Amino acid sequence: MKKIAMIALAALFLAPLTSCRDQKKTEAEEMVEEMQDEGAEIKKKVDGDETKIKMETEDKKVKIKEEDGETKMKVKTDEDN
Repeated sequence: MKKIAMIALAALFLAPLTSCRDQKKTEAEEMVEEMQDEGAEIKKKVDGDETKIKMETEDKKVKIKEEDGETKMKVKTDEDN
């Protein structure tokens, strides 16, 4: 019985450590993955606390700017013209 209680306690302490893997991706992270899958040319520029990411395929352009914890994203497709 003591062995079962110790296993249960260990499981309770380890559960929060393993749940961090299931965090939801941000919209910007999802867009980067989508553009990578489409074979986009990706350029990333980091200047202090500011990050700029430019991605481009034949029919889609995406710009992501992250500064001071705020993310701005612009998406332009050939259909927008």
